[in-house]
Amino acid sequence: MLARDIGIDLGTANVLIYLKGKGIVLNEPSIVVVDTDTKKVIAVGEEAKEMLGRTPEKVKAIKPMKDGVIADFELTEIMLNSFIKKAKARRVIARPRILICCPTNITQVEKNAIKEAAERTGARKVYIEYEPKVAAIGAGMDISKAQANMVLDIGGGTTDIAVLSLNGIVSSASVKIAGNALDQDLIKYIHDKYKLLIGEKTAEDIKINFANVYKPKDKEMQEVRGRDLITGLPKAITITQKETKDAMEDSIKKIIKSCKNVLENTPPELSADIVEKGVILTGGGALLSGLMERLEEELTIPVLIAETPLTCVAEGTGILLENPKLLEEE
Repeated sequence: MLARDIGIDLGTANVLIYLKGKGIVLNEPSIVVVDTDTKKVIAVGEEAKEMLGRTPEKVKAIKPMKDGVIADFELTEIMLNSFIKKAKARRVIARPRILICCPTNITQVEKNAIKEAAERTGARKVYIEYEPKVAAIGAGMDISKAQANMVLDIGGGTTDIAVLSLNGIVSSASVKIAGNALDQDLIKYIHDKYKLLIGEKTAEDIKINFANVYKPKDKEMQEVRGRDLITGLPKAITITQKETKDAMEDSIKKIIKSCKNVLENTPPELSADIVEKGVILTGGGALLSGLMERLEEELTIPVLIAETPLTCVAEGTGILLENPKLLEEE
């Protein structure tokens, strides 16, 4: 019985699994709910996310991935096992090859931890590839030629920026500012200004459905509900779209600065290609309202959003698994 090769986008916010011959078969949050008394895992993925901020004291919702790397090895292994089983990606007899993605600034120790976690799920062979390279391939870029391709991949824990040519990374940067950091910016802003405590799910909802980081409208308003820090009672306030930009401004500026640093470290001949072709935005952060326009204005180059920004990395693993010669040996 032949094993199907597996591509895994092991993200801080979500895990996506690509099954060779089937496509993306799983897309679930990187969350595990544990009973702190018994250490028993109660829920994983989507089911666990529904419990965020709603669990009793002895039950804790944990994100085993932090800033694109493993923060809790044991829970990451349990989570991966659960997802692979759910995706029906493992056969009884044959063991699959697994391709797993990581940020560009990862250390060898962190890379080994990811590899070991994948091996312990029953992999025959594990390949590690850098996220921006895989995202670029998944976005439809041809990185095999002697031409520059620039990708900006904004995930949950890290933002990876890379200029690619001849199947390799020419210039890159990875910053630990991404979707989760933007959520925390909103939580802090509302905490400091309104003395209102909101949860991560509320902040994420504001970011996805209301926030704008380019030309926000002062007249656009949204009600936000949380707990009043003074009275301890439930309370609702109203925020403007401009306030969402103010809340996330420092983080957006840091991402833009990292993009500029990568461009400054790119050879002149390749820079000329980027002026013509621009940068492709991938990852969940690509969908942040106003970000594309803001980047175009600040970087003075064309900026395009990938056709399927949320699944680019997973789709890229699929293309690489179909072309094993492109995979780097670990």
